[in-house]
Amino acid sequence: MKAYIKLTLVAALTAAMASCDSYLDKLPDDRAELTSDPELSAEKIGNLLVSAYPLNTGNLILEISSDNVTDNGERYSTAVDIEQLYRFKDVTDEGNDDPRSFWNGCYTAVATANQALEAIDESGNPESMRSIRAEALLCRAFGMFQLANVFCMAYDPTKADEYLGLPYPTEPEKDVNTEYERGTLAELYANIDADIEAALPDITDDRYVTPKYHFNVKAAYAFAARFNLYYHRYDKVIQYASEVLGLNPTDYLRNREPYANLGYNDYYNRYIQSTEACNFLLLPAYSIVGRTFLGQWTRYNHGIDIVGYETYWALAPWATNPGTSSNNLLWASHRLYGTNQVVFEPKMLETFEYTDKVNRTGYPHIVDTYFTGDETLLCRAEAYALRNQGDDLQKAVDDINYWAQGNLEPSYGSYTRPTYTIANLTNFISALPYAPVTVGADEPEKRSIKKVLHPQGFTVAEGQQESIVHTILQARRVTTTFQGLRFLDLKRYGIEYGHYLDGEEAVVFTAGDLRGAIQLPNDVISAGLEANPR
Repeated sequence: MKAYIKLTLVAALTAAMASCDSYLDKLPDDRAELTSDPELSAEKIGNLLVSAYPLNTGNLILEISSDNVTDNGERYSTAVDIEQLYRFKDVTDEGNDDPRSFWNGCYTAVATANQALEAIDESGNPESMRSIRAEALLCRAFGMFQLANVFCMAYDPTKADEYLGLPYPTEPEKDVNTEYERGTLAELYANIDADIEAALPDITDDRYVTPKYHFNVKAAYAFAARFNLYYHRYDKVIQYASEVLGLNPTDYLRNREPYANLGYNDYYNRYIQSTEACNFLLLPAYSIVGRTFLGQWTRYNHGIDIVGYETYWALAPWATNPGTSSNNLLWASHRLYGTNQVVFEPKMLETFEYTDKVNRTGYPHIVDTYFTGDETLLCRAEAYALRNQGDDLQKAVDDINYWAQGNLEPSYGSYTRPTYTIANLTNFISALPYAPVTVGADEPEKRSIKKVLHPQGFTVAEGQQESIVHTILQARRVTTTFQGLRFLDLKRYGIEYGHYLDGEEAVVFTAGDLRGAIQLPNDVISAGLEANPR
């Protein structure tokens, strides 16, 4: 279906640019003025790209939709949008973390990237602007990838020509009657892929004063690795992740030692530092996700049952006593805060920008460590495991051991970190029971890290391959908690799970569930763009 949706794509552009400059320390938005001086033009276009990174995040949408949260009971507080997300209903709220703001934020970033690309073309596409063009292409691809993750199904090559995609603007909008069609998911992924491939050869770190807030070289290749993992292009995942990680991946894993004695504010401040070698791309955003998982709303949250049996304290290859942090080598499992209803690792707290300190009004922000060495390493491990040619399973286990060096303590109590092998991981995972799809509040011990896989468009064989995949998925789960990536893994692997509800029947998410594509904003649908099927 065609739709005239200019305003729903970019209506928030001017407001977004005006409201966040002080927090992000942005350079002026010299949007359309080119001069006859090519170097000055390059500077202005480069400055414009500061606005080509989304100022909204899908973290809350994705995290509340995942199995990282549960219902603590109706006596606890919640918000309308969180309630709707947890129940897989269409979201009607319009806060900073809701689908409408996320949609506008990403398409605003895409529009800015297109403005920069047009300006480069009009200036003759000089050699001096090659790296600027590359950054603009990556920003456009990234904005569209973010939108695809939230509003589309997981990529499945057998269904990608049937699944709905999203409009992929490639030039600035100049006509209110611009027509848009959703197209297919196959077309959407092909467009993202083309932009990434065109950009990678020309990305450089040389232009940036603060490279970790831009697509520097490592961030660009980490993005390419994650995208190609979701695209089922495993050779490229391995190639691009290896470009990032070099000969010794531990150089780019989070060094946990300095965090040992930090309070949660200092922990967060260090976690998001650009000086941390593991942090490749840092993304500020307007968001209340920090205060949400700190406990502002406690009904649907990362509660003790999830922590004890599915995330940080779960029975896993690095923990022998579920439900407790004892005999648990996972470094982060000993640095948790909160109550039974809300348990958090302080990796995504809120920074508040006051516009009026007297009336205590302003903007809540987070900084997300969007691409890191730890997560890129797990992308490569998963690609090896899924490609499964020759000694790929051993290479996947090698990467698990690299991850363990950064994320597991050498010893805790009487428990010493083992060297993982195909055999011991297979023995451990094979002995675990599969978790049931739904679990009641009085039976948390039935929860498990091992859930039945229904891979969407690929296969995982029983035994060694499945065991290694489960290990990698769990490592990713505890590495990226609160960042929304778990829901994308659930979609990709068709993992079925229930959202427990106090006094009601659980809401079950099934393999290939169409609700995995979050519904488009109401005003976008009203403007004529086809809604996601239900």
